Amino acid sequence: MFPKIDDPEVWNAQVVEICNTYRDAIELYRTQGIHTVSIDEQTGIQALERIAPDLLSRPGTLARREYEYIRHGTLGLFGNLHVATGKILSPLIRETRTEEDFLENVDGLVQTDEEAHWRFVTDNLNTHASESLVVYVASTCGIETDLGVKGRHGILKSLQSRRDFLTDKSHRIRFIYTPKHCSWLNQIEIWFGTLRKKLTRHGSFCSLDNLQERILRFIEYYNETMAKPYRWTCDGALLCK
Repeated sequence: MFPKIDDPEVWNAQVVEICNTYRDAIELYRTQGIHTVSIDEQTGIQALERIAPDLLSRPGTLARREYEYIRHGTLGLFGNLHVATGKILSPLIRETRTEEDFLENVDGLVQTDEEAHWRFVTDNLNTHASESLVVYVASTCGIETDLGVKGRHGILKSLQSRRDFLTDKSHRIRFIYTPKHCSWLNQIEIWFGTLRKKLTRHGSFCSLDNLQERILRFIEYYNETMAKPYRWTCDGALLCK
């Protein structure tokens, strides 16, 4: 259940940083308008259509669900949890999760408040530290510096050099990466569980368009009636022992 940790001090420092990021998110948003957003992709959401409707429960019986279904394909959801409010911002649904898709998702978020500071908590997928993302952040933040050449030199040289740039605290748009194999640190994963429980696990969807429409309708409903900040109790202290 636990990853192999090469450097416990570095790993624990990452955990503590993310916990602190969650802890100060509400105050920073209230006083300075700084957005803290937990991002990830839920891939492989299946559009399964049951061949017969459910039979609702009656006194003394359980609800019964048809086990045979028609499979209409899958979609992926780019989920963006606004830590300070608990709302899902600018959801993006695609059949792929390329670096172009991720960049489109980030840009869609930034465009909702173009001059604000943004902090994105995300995992270590290589598309989350791509060449195009570095170029986007540099351009959007007005950072005039030689970015180098991917695979050869400079900021763009390697995945690590790109991450170092994207995590720079002096940037108006910056990323905070979870340690490897620590998805439990990403709050959006909690919300994905809610989506599965409330909609996709037992739903019947007649097409990909129908699946997309109902996901977006659920998000709208969730934001209006259920959204609130998660009470994040972990502070990383126990991980030091």
